[in-house]
Amino acid sequence: MTQQLQPNDTHNTSLLSHVHPADWINPEPAPRYNLVVIGAGTAGLVTAAGAAGLGAKVALIERELMGGDCLNVGCVPSKALLRAARAYADVRDAGQFGVMVPDGTQVDFPAVMERMRRLRAHMSAKDSATRFQGLGVDVFLGEGRFVDNETVAVGEQRVRFRRAVIATGARATSLPIPGLAEAGYLTNETVFSLTSLPKRLAVIGAGPIGCELAQAFARFGSQVSLLEVAPQILIREDRDAAERIQAALVKDRVHTLVGCNIDRISTEGAEKIIHFEHQGSQSHIGVDAILLGVGRAPNVEGLDLERVGVSYDTKVGVQVDDHLRTTNPRIYAAGDIGSVYKFTHMADALARVVIQNTLFKGRAKASSLTVPWCTYTDPEIAHVGLYEHEADQKGIAVNTFVQELDDVDRALLDGESEGFVKVHTRAGSDTILGATIVARHAGEMISELSLAMVGGLGLKTLDQTIHPYPTQAEAIKKVAGAYSRTRLTPRIKALFETWLAWTR
Repeated sequence: MTQQLQPNDTHNTSLLSHVHPADWINPEPAPRYNLVVIGAGTAGLVTAAGAAGLGAKVALIERELMGGDCLNVGCVPSKALLRAARAYADVRDAGQFGVMVPDGTQVDFPAVMERMRRLRAHMSAKDSATRFQGLGVDVFLGEGRFVDNETVAVGEQRVRFRRAVIATGARATSLPIPGLAEAGYLTNETVFSLTSLPKRLAVIGAGPIGCELAQAFARFGSQVSLLEVAPQILIREDRDAAERIQAALVKDRVHTLVGCNIDRISTEGAEKIIHFEHQGSQSHIGVDAILLGVGRAPNVEGLDLERVGVSYDTKVGVQVDDHLRTTNPRIYAAGDIGSVYKFTHMADALARVVIQNTLFKGRAKASSLTVPWCTYTDPEIAHVGLYEHEADQKGIAVNTFVQELDDVDRALLDGESEGFVKVHTRAGSDTILGATIVARHAGEMISELSLAMVGGLGLKTLDQTIHPYPTQAEAIKKVAGAYSRTRLTPRIKALFETWLAWTR
C-alpha cells in the first residue's frame, strides 16, 4: 500500500520514512512466532516491544502507519495544536497580569501546523519500523489476514503463530446526514492536513475531540459553531463539570448549540449550509468547513475473523473476555479494537495485560484496571472511577467532597480559578470511589487520586500528605481535609473539650 500525507513537505516525508518507509523489505518469516501482533498503534507497539524484550519471537504487522492514531492523527498532532491555542489565549489575556500586549496579535496558522508536523515527525522515530526491528521484532508492512488458527497472511507471505493479538484500533465514524458526503467534511484523520484556517467552521459532536478542536480553532481565529444533539456537551461527564467547560468555550466565542438536530446539509458554491432544528425552531448556518467529532468505529474489516471463529460487532469491535481473549482461545485483542475506553494510555495498559496472558498463561484482568481520562480543553476536565450517578445505579452510598479552585491560593494567583476538585468516597469511610477535576492542569492533577485508588489509600492519607504551597494540587489536600473534619463528630469534639479543660 502506497502511503501519502498532505502536505507533501519535508516533515511528512520524514514521518513516512519512519512509520511506513517506501523501501521497506519485509523479512523472511520465522518458522513460528510466539506472538504475531496485527496493528502497530499503541496497543500493538507496546505488546510487540514488551514481548520481544522478554525474549519472545514476535512479528508485527501494519498495513498503514506505525504509531497508529495517537502519533499520526490523534494525541500528538491535536495536543500540538492545543498548546499553540493556549499560547494565544495567554497572550490575549495577558492584560489581567499587567502585561500590555500590542493590539493586533494574530495566530499564524500555517506556522502552527508546520510546528505540529515538525514535532510529529521528530517523535515518530520512537515508533519507527527500524527501531522495532532493532528491538528484535520482525516488522511486516502490509495487510494481515487470518488464514487459519495458526497462520496470518501478509501478501504472499505466511506468518505462523502460537498466539496472535489483534490491535488494529478504530477509525473516525460518519453520520447519515443527507447531503453530508456531497458537501465534504473533515475528521481527526484529515483535519491535521490543513494548511489554511477555515474562516467559518462547524464542529458536529461535542465530545472530547469536538470540544478540544472547537476551542482551538476559535482561538486561532475561526468563527466556530459547535452542534450537539445531546442536552449538554461532554455528555459522559457530570453536568456541573460540563457547564464549566461550556462557559470556557463561550468565552472563546464558540457558538454552542446543544439539543440540536441536524436535518440536512446543502451547498451553494463552496459554502456548506447546515439546516437544523433547535429549541423547536428551524434554522441554518453557512460555513466553509465541517469537522465531525462523533466517535470511533473498530477496524474489523479485512481480517477474515470469521475464518478463525473470532466474534465481533462492526460497531463495538472484537468480543473479548476479562483476560482479553477472543472467542478463539489462541487469539487475543487489545486497544481500541475491543475496549470501550478508547484512550492511548488504556491501550498501553491493555497491552501489558495481553503480554502476561499470552506468554505466561497469566490471569491478568482488564476489569482490575483503574482508568483515568482527560479532555484537554482549557480548562481541562479529568475523571477517574465512579460518577455519583453510577454509584447510585450500583446501590453504593457515597459522600461527596468538593473544593472550588477560587478558594485555592495558587489558582487565584495564576488567574486559573474557574474549576473544582470533586471526590466521592464510600459513605462512612475515606475510600475513594471516583473523582472529577476541572482545572487548567486537571490531567496532571488526577494521577494523585488515581494512585490513591490503586494503592488503596484514602482521603485520610492524602490529608496527612504534605503538599507544597502554593500549588493548585493543594485543592486535593483541601478535599481530604474536608473529609477529616467530618470525623470530628459532636461527641468526639465534646470529649476533646473535656480533656483540654482537665489538662489546663
